[in-house]
Amino acid sequence: MSSHAYIRLVPSSEKESVTTDEVIELFNYYKNITNKTGDQLNWEYREAAFPYEIVEKPEGKGKWFYLKSKEANYNIILIGVDKQTLHQEEAPLEQTYIQITLPETSTFGDKGKANEFCKFLAKKLKAELQLFNGRIMYFYPRK
Repeated sequence: MSSHAYIRLVPSSEKESVTTDEVIELFNYYKNITNKTGDQLNWEYREAAFPYEIVEKPEGKGKWFYLKSKEANYNIILIGVDKQTLHQEEAPLEQTYIQITLPETSTFGDKGKANEFCKFLAKKLKAELQLFNGRIMYFYPRK
């Protein structure tokens, strides 16, 4: 059975909405900073830190993409962006979220990397993160 993690953009987040292109941009930033770390350590850290290729299909353009790996310990991570309407007392609130899905074919390595990527994205967006085990982490300023 597949498992899911959610990164929810709340009113005090960095942004109110995000697109798949912006998420891909954040992954490219992640690859860039891990490459710089590898340069400092004199080690090919980029392949170890991000052992995936970003694949975007025409039918998923603007909605979802996936990370596919050719490495032995990794397989696939699906990432989608959508919106939901929360019904509150004052007025309905439209909330953007990023869903990270580990299909049945994903490995333990994928789960570890997905948790790492979730935390990175949630920190950069100052969002709320619901992990695969259901626990919630808050990366936004709370009152």
